[in-house]
Amino acid sequence: MLAELLPALIAEVELATKLLASAPRVCILTGAGISAESGIPTFRDNQTGLWENYRAEDLATPEAFARDPELVWSWYQWRRQLVADKKPNPAHDALAQWQYHAQSSHQQVTLITQNVDDLHEQAGSDVIHLHGNLWGNRCSQCDTSYQNQSRRTFDSASTLSFDEELINCSRCDGYIRPDIVWFGEALPVQAWQTAEEAAANCDVFISIGTSSLVYPAAELSQLAKQNGAKIIEINPSPTPNTIVDITLAEKAGVIMPLLVEQITKL
Repeated sequence: MLAELLPALIAEVELATKLLASAPRVCILTGAGISAESGIPTFRDNQTGLWENYRAEDLATPEAFARDPELVWSWYQWRRQLVADKKPNPAHDALAQWQYHAQSSHQQVTLITQNVDDLHEQAGSDVIHLHGNLWGNRCSQCDTSYQNQSRRTFDSASTLSFDEELINCSRCDGYIRPDIVWFGEALPVQAWQTAEEAAANCDVFISIGTSSLVYPAAELSQLAKQNGAKIIEINPSPTPNTIVDITLAEKAGVIMPLLVEQITKL
């Protein structure tokens, strides 16, 4: 499969393989691009159906929920239906395989994601979520967790509840909301601290399916670079960035299996 790539890309893959195989600590950040390869729409994609007249940026805010909680809750139930049948792609599987292999090779592989789906978990990875979990719920008033759903606890997506009726918290009677970090909200403290620590102490930082110019990816990659790490970007449409040492301009589902196969052989 490696031979099917362009010669210049093959050279970059081989360079990345050597770098990663000898790195004691690797920090990986994944973004919307890796989930898009499993068929999950990104925020940049146009809304469809009943939601085509709304912008995602106008619905994913605390203000929107306070103004019209039923509208926002219905939108998230619709989003959950969109991803309920989606499965990990070869990139997710390769990352999970790498983490498993790292346990015996004494390599530290920290996986951080900006995505709110659970495809990394489905593949078997241990992952830190910066933007929350689409299948989680909590009270909008007192933050009490409420019946977090998970596709992994059901035999099929059809058994999940996508009821659009609002739910009240049993503790304070506030409305239940998705456990997602909305625009204007701070990232979860513990997750961000763990991400910063991993980026600051890694030997190689990998950005997958997200531009290393966009925050928080930019902040983490810059932190890694400042502390001497090499930066690898895996993205079919990479953005020019002077801090990136190796650019792999191809889908993660193509690159990651190749990288992991080579790394676990060495």
